Amino acid sequence: MTITTADEPNAEELREEVRRRYAESAVAVTSGEANPGCGSGSCCGDGDPADFGEALYEVEQRGELPETAVLASLGCGNPTAVADLREGDTVLDLGSGGGIDVILSAKRVGPTGLAYGLDMTDEMLALAQRNAAEAGIRNAIFLKGVIESVPLPAESVDVVISNCVINLSVDKPAVLLEIGRVLRPGGRIGISDVVAEDRLAADERAERGSFVGCIAGALSRSEYVEGLEAAGFVDVSVTFTHEVADGMHGAIVKATKPSQSEETRRELPLAQQAGCC
Repeated sequence: MTITTADEPNAEELREEVRRRYAESAVAVTSGEANPGCGSGSCCGDGDPADFGEALYEVEQRGELPETAVLASLGCGNPTAVADLREGDTVLDLGSGGGIDVILSAKRVGPTGLAYGLDMTDEMLALAQRNAAEAGIRNAIFLKGVIESVPLPAESVDVVISNCVINLSVDKPAVLLEIGRVLRPGGRIGISDVVAEDRLAADERAERGSFVGCIAGALSRSEYVEGLEAAGFVDVSVTFTHEVADGMHGAIVKATKPSQSEETRRELPLAQQAGCC
């Protein structure tokens, strides 16, 4: 059991702080204020603005998007650049924010595909819906909910993406299990996140930045790999892309949910060798 002292926020308080900070960012963008990113205290609040947000998208991609979608980008990578998105895929973006990755995904999977965006913040959901409409996207659906309990049926999506959001979760094992639940057999993930080097203990990560700033709550590389493998994934990789603080990196996380044939092979008992007589 984890004991929380009077000076330490509990899980619900942390979640509410994250929700409040991202709501402030959405309101700032909607009201026409300058890019709120780092000043809002959201992900890049503890790092160099070049390590987060719109700078991580190609100029050509930004040119295809509504300005408010670009301004509301607060992630630490570009998951659509690494996710294996195919025509006709169903994609789920965990923590979709202003909708930038949902819009890009919807374009990639085409009219026969579908892109879901999941967010817990009303202000971000409203902003994302406006951005998708402005971009002429008709194959996107935005859902309200938390990433620890995804409001979609089991085995309903082909790809799960996320951009610097899983590190904000108060229950990361639950998130990884939910990803496995909603993915179809053979489904895959392409996630951008902040990940710590294995040498850093949890208290050392906390010294480098806040929870809401996407630093204190980050998993280490080995924790990410072990967590995904425990959730049933194979071909897990965590690749560092750029350092955002000492020992803390933007990273690409990829993995695959075994196909049904692979699951069957894993569950079969080893065949006993027959004797000669």
